[in-house]
Amino acid sequence: MECMSEAINNLKLAFLGTGSMNGAILRGIIASGHDPKLITATLRSDSRAAELRELGVNVLVGAEDPQANSTAAAGADVVFLGVKPVGITALCDEISAALDPASVVVSVAAAITLESMVAHLPAGQPVIRSMPNTPLMVGAGVVGLSPAASVSQAQVDSVSALFAGSGDVHVIDEEQQNALSAISGSGPAYAFYLAEAMANAGVALGLDEKLSIALARATVAGAGKMLADPQADPAAMRRAVTSPKGTTERAIAVYDEQGIPQIIKDGTAAAAARAAQLSEEVG
Repeated sequence: MECMSEAINNLKLAFLGTGSMNGAILRGIIASGHDPKLITATLRSDSRAAELRELGVNVLVGAEDPQANSTAAAGADVVFLGVKPVGITALCDEISAALDPASVVVSVAAAITLESMVAHLPAGQPVIRSMPNTPLMVGAGVVGLSPAASVSQAQVDSVSALFAGSGDVHVIDEEQQNALSAISGSGPAYAFYLAEAMANAGVALGLDEKLSIALARATVAGAGKMLADPQADPAAMRRAVTSPKGTTERAIAVYDEQGIPQIIKDGTAAAAARAAQLSEEVG
């Protein structure tokens, strides 16, 4: 394991487009012990360059150097593509000639399929599609990785280990990406939606608005910490705090009567269908 960790920490990394998500991945990798001197990041402008340089990262600015992305990709072992989905294939075209045949290209953009990227990269280029969610920004994310056939198991392991610094990593078939996106990709918004609804309910019961928001926020966050245990069983935990004939049991009964589980099922199905539609539109 130590040899594996050492090998990963010696990888040269390139982050092309270092916005919120790519920046969070970069910080997670540095926090896990990776030498920032082995990392090169590109930005469209220099507005955030100083912030990244303070981390010890090499920064190239596109507004100053039109070849910034190609320069960063050249010689990198892993290249993270962090631009908007509509710009991914163009970025693939831009860096194609600079890539080493063994460089692993990792897309951090939603909706872009492996097929779309492969068509704009050299034949046989290792490509991985990823789907991280926003809690990755606080080191508690979920990431789904789908490797192309050209990616070796060693490369999958290396990229998984890099993402592990920011959250849980799951290697899945690309056909499962839309479902994963509907659960973990969009999922944080569902938790925020729940907290919002709880806060509004508290106000309706007579609580001060600020107090109600604070109670809802702390409760959802606390429950999330309890669920962070790898052995946590949501159903068992829910039953443990639902005493027979108690207040919680009555609330859950009303939620069941109102069809909340089916509503959540229908909502996630709609999210997955929209993810598939976006892939077709962007592709």
